[in-house]
Amino acid sequence: MNQMRHKSGFTLLESLLAVMLIGLAVAGLAASSGAFTQYNAAGVDLSTAEFLIEEIRELTAPLPTVDPTDGTTVFGTETGETAVSNYDDLDDFHNRSFSPPIDVSRTAMPEFSAFTQQVTVQNVSTANLTQAVTNHSTDLYRVTVTITKNGQTISSASWIRARY
Repeated sequence: MNQMRHKSGFTLLESLLAVMLIGLAVAGLAASSGAFTQYNAAGVDLSTAEFLIEEIRELTAPLPTVDPTDGTTVFGTETGETAVSNYDDLDDFHNRSFSPPIDVSRTAMPEFSAFTQQVTVQNVSTANLTQAVTNHSTDLYRVTVTITKNGQTISSASWIRARY
């Protein structure tokens, strides 16, 4: 009697199909892992940028908006205020960039040397807070801090300060 034996196991075609499916799954996981890494890096940069914006906000919050000695005669740094340690009012920070960025105590933070803090201070209209007006012509000032990393803008924030 010539009986056919039934052999157990996978055929070559079944094995090839299984290897292809596993390969596709591994390729998909590798691609998604790369995307997640990129998004994570962008999130870290954004968190760092927000931290650096807050450093400027906290640094300038207790300062008067105009020079305590000269009043409104100069918008920007007064004579002799060449170093950030000498800035004694808000408008001294107008059009200043800090790279490496500075913290609330005006100390450079070299660990963030790829980042730059760019500060703009503008007098704004009391009727329209988006409209810049002549320096020291109103009691409202808009401070804008833009954070860049290697020249690319990461984040920007603005807030309004009243003269006191």
